[in-house]
Amino acid sequence: MLKTDIQPNQPKEIFLKDYTKPEFDIKQVDMTVRIFDGYSLVDTVLTIEKQTPTPIDLVLNAKAMDIEEVILNERALPKEEYRHEKGTLTLFAVPAEFTLRTRVRIKPEENTELEGLYKSSVIYCTQCEAEGFRKITPYIDRPDVLSKFVTRIEADKEKCPVLLSNGNLIESGDLPDGRHYTVWDDPFLKPCYLFALVAGDLGVVEDTFTTMSGRKVDLKIWTEKGDEDKCLFGMKALKDSMKWDEEAYGREYDLDIFQIVAVSDFNFGAMENKSLNIFNTSTIFASQETSTDADFLRVEAVVGHEYFHNWSGNRVTCRDWFQLSLKEGFTVFREQSFTGDMNSHAVQRIQDVNFLKTHQFKEDAGPNAHPVRPASYIEINNFYTLTIYEKGSELIRMMHLLLGEETFKKAATLYFDRFDGQAVTCDDFVQCMEDASGYDLSHFKLWYSQAGTPKVTVTSDFDADRGIYKLRFKQEIPDTNGQKDKEPMYIPISMGLLDTDGSSLPVDSNGSHNTVLILDEAEQEFEFTGIKNRPVPSLLRDFSAPVRLYTDLTDRDYMFLMAHDSNGFNRWESGQIVALKVLQDMIAAHKNKQQMVADDTFVRQMGWLMDNQNSDKMLLAKSLTLPSTSILAQEMKIVDVDGIYHARKALMKEIGAHHMDRFVAIFNENNKPKPYNTDPDSVGGRALKSVALHYIAAADEKRAFDMAIALYNKADNMTDRITAMSVLADAPKEVSKDVFDDFYGRFTDELLVINKWFSLQAGADKEDVVATVKDLITRDDFTWTNPNRVRAVFGAFAGNFYHFHAEDGQGYKLLADAVIKLNTINPQVAARLAVGLQEWKKFDSHRQMLMKQELERIMDEKDLSNHIYEIVSKALKA
Repeated sequence: MLKTDIQPNQPKEIFLKDYTKPEFDIKQVDMTVRIFDGYSLVDTVLTIEKQTPTPIDLVLNAKAMDIEEVILNERALPKEEYRHEKGTLTLFAVPAEFTLRTRVRIKPEENTELEGLYKSSVIYCTQCEAEGFRKITPYIDRPDVLSKFVTRIEADKEKCPVLLSNGNLIESGDLPDGRHYTVWDDPFLKPCYLFALVAGDLGVVEDTFTTMSGRKVDLKIWTEKGDEDKCLFGMKALKDSMKWDEEAYGREYDLDIFQIVAVSDFNFGAMENKSLNIFNTSTIFASQETSTDADFLRVEAVVGHEYFHNWSGNRVTCRDWFQLSLKEGFTVFREQSFTGDMNSHAVQRIQDVNFLKTHQFKEDAGPNAHPVRPASYIEINNFYTLTIYEKGSELIRMMHLLLGEETFKKAATLYFDRFDGQAVTCDDFVQCMEDASGYDLSHFKLWYSQAGTPKVTVTSDFDADRGIYKLRFKQEIPDTNGQKDKEPMYIPISMGLLDTDGSSLPVDSNGSHNTVLILDEAEQEFEFTGIKNRPVPSLLRDFSAPVRLYTDLTDRDYMFLMAHDSNGFNRWESGQIVALKVLQDMIAAHKNKQQMVADDTFVRQMGWLMDNQNSDKMLLAKSLTLPSTSILAQEMKIVDVDGIYHARKALMKEIGAHHMDRFVAIFNENNKPKPYNTDPDSVGGRALKSVALHYIAAADEKRAFDMAIALYNKADNMTDRITAMSVLADAPKEVSKDVFDDFYGRFTDELLVINKWFSLQAGADKEDVVATVKDLITRDDFTWTNPNRVRAVFGAFAGNFYHFHAEDGQGYKLLADAVIKLNTINPQVAARLAVGLQEWKKFDSHRQMLMKQELERIMDEKDLSNHIYEIVSKALKA
């Protein structure tokens, strides 16, 4: 078991170094879940073997339940022979082999934390990852206890005609008093976090898939009745995922049925429970009328992600929660590869890296910085982080680059075959990479244990007489919470060289135009010979490593790369670097009370992009989008809230005014009536139209408001409606009211669509936005128990950079109030909101004081959950 260091009056901290194997093995789990109004009874029979000859107690996790019966080897135990306290059930000195039966009473209807078994609208469902199963039945709730499960479900047939669990349906029938039952058998070993159960009155979308060996698999997506049509795209995404996993990894689905259930109350995006995935409705619903293009893309990605878990997470799972990235990082990489194949690899990479830089780099630099494989945690739910997922994916991507496509796939096959049915570690995964390739990855493994984003600085030198071009690299690994004086990382730098005419130069002995340099020391130099003219280096192509890169390239060099680099990602990245420098100069001018003047060359270059690089509309839309406020803030020792806000607005206005005719032409060209489609060109056209309208709004608000109202009124899809409303959200109420009222009335019964209505207002660029948020949370249709609705308001508001960080501190107080309110309702959601305050030391002294006050107010709250305690205490100690 995992031992803990106990500190008085503080939550327990769990350490990777203290891991030991389970003392008991649970061979078989036979569960009967009987659902009644207001409560459920769970009878569980466990077949258990002790793994040590030493007489020991059996300690089971048993939280939020009333234990009605404990039977050991057919003998009912009196209460003095077991102890149920502090979330555990302890049986004293149990035999070597035994059968344990328990009966417990739980209350799903009262479970607002949405862990274990709970009720969402008309649906009873479960969420067991990471530690929710302990709220259903007494069990050894850890991922390295793998068992076979047979699950019987009983419920009222009229209220719950659909009864689902993992595996194949082996029996069903009627019971007295209008009740019925089903029995599900899952033949594959699994940890309890992959257990799932669903009961309710549901509609279904059905299809089939024929595997590469010729087996027919039944596919079903269940949802509340009336929403079936919103699941059709999700079904297509599922079939595409199954086909892709066969073709890319040779992985075939292994059961007779695969099912997805959509629920409206869910803490996460989705859950990969074996054969019965449970999805937040926001990640499976997609339709032209109710979903944006971004929603469609998210559904495709999440469906792929959860399906791919069938192998990278279910058939091979993680030994302990410190190894969480073993399944999540690998599966994110597989998901990103899949969505790239389905759409555009260059655009997909841009989106993934932009998200990584905007959010994960921020996490790496904050008080909650931790390695991809953390050394300790207090609350495991707090470590479902972007470091685990997104940075973890980057580690897999680097190994893929180092080994090459063919060898990487060979290594992945070895991993799946070697560890099928086992719970393993990140080291086991890396070992398979080494065994299949012969590549020594011992140094590379520092990526798993060292936190923080490496800083790589590059300088160059050209000897024209000798035709030698040199690149000198220096890497620095920043100090992070609990880690200092780190070793140099193993960093692959994919690169090329461009000649003065924009052509690619050979960069290795094979004459290749692209090579991978390995940076594995604090300082290194690389030399290229036979170079006639000083080249322009294209470095870190496709973002080959998750690092902060700084070079001695000039703005002119980067503009040259914007125009000529053969790597689509680096063309975009070069433009972002130039834009960042332009904005930084404008911020400095604002700070010094000087006039902010946009760099004229950069402004004109944006016009060149529109005229010359418009064949890929989505790529152009990405290239025209300025760096986010988060990116700008990360480059500052002390965040200049006012400077960032005003500089971005001024640059947007300058670009919009200078290229007004071009933006109007782009908008009109992509606003012509045509049938709605989600193909890349159509999606790119709508994205480009949105970018154009926002630039027009920055330079001429009235013109943009008129165009937005017209766009809304003629829109036949949600993407255009949201584009229009995102502009009108910033307009005076007398301009936007009719559109927002129409939108609400039109979509009153669509919970996910109304979430967009909430978010647009909470994220509006208006001085009274705090008052708006306060009004929103007093509405009858706002509920604290639905995570989607809470995130729609407070997620949007915390991301409303300038107004959230207003000097009066009202934004901080409003967020802290929400965290305190949610502490006893849903601490997982509360902890994620609290993250919005943890970077308090990055701001000026006045804002620091205000944010710290709110953090301390949260810490003073009585009965603070471990979830919130860990986030806030680390922030205050930073």
